[in-house]
Amino acid sequence: MTSTKNWLVVIFAACGIALLLGCNSGIAVQAAGPTGVKNILLVHGAWADGSSWSKVIPLLQADGYSVVAVQLPLTSIADDAAVVQRALAEETGPVLLVGHSYGGAVITQAGNDPKVEGLLYVAAFAPDEGESANSLGATVATTPVAPTVQADMQGFAKLSAAGISDDFAPELTDAEKASLTVTQGPISFPNALGGTITNPAWKTRPSWFIVAANDRVISPQLEQTMASRAKATTITLPSCHVALLAHPTDVSAFIEKAASSLKP
Repeated sequence: MTSTKNWLVVIFAACGIALLLGCNSGIAVQAAGPTGVKNILLVHGAWADGSSWSKVIPLLQADGYSVVAVQLPLTSIADDAAVVQRALAEETGPVLLVGHSYGGAVITQAGNDPKVEGLLYVAAFAPDEGESANSLGATVATTPVAPTVQADMQGFAKLSAAGISDDFAPELTDAEKASLTVTQGPISFPNALGGTITNPAWKTRPSWFIVAANDRVISPQLEQTMASRAKATTITLPSCHVALLAHPTDVSAFIEKAASSLKP
């Protein structure tokens, strides 16, 4: 009887230790959370909307980041920068601005806000003063997507279904391509893509850049040139233009790395 009681004491003690360790482990994970800047503001590009970040957002949120994805009208660089500035006004702390494609031009223009601690470009344009997405694109060979651009009488451009499938998002599923085709946001060719930058934020903010090695929309060579000019911390992914949808885990991890390096 005494031997049985002793074994019960040992078992209950072991269970108690395990429960205690489990509780402590839970506390440790919760306490870790994100370090550095915790607010991430995501800016989409041409022929897209805020849902283009749909695979990245839950990954960032799962790690404790506060995330906002804006909806740009894509009517002009001034209008689009104003949307980002309004979103920044609602933030309660320092922010990492992240822009994809044309969204890179937008964060370059809007990123001088005092709340912005850093800029991160995902297969994006990073224009200098007086430059635009269009003028930068003209410095390199025409990319394969160009013939698929269709502009209306008001100068708003969309991509053909073939342009989405073959050039914009070739790594995605057929269902995803079909959805992108019907939901794409038309963009003003002269006023948005042709809108020039007045005060590039990357000159005064630390920058990060994801180069998409298989990009058929923005030249990968141009992406690397812009990243080098901005002295950006750079990685290259074996991705098409929409790296945020094709490689969301890699993109979110790089965003978190950048955010964690900034002072909160």
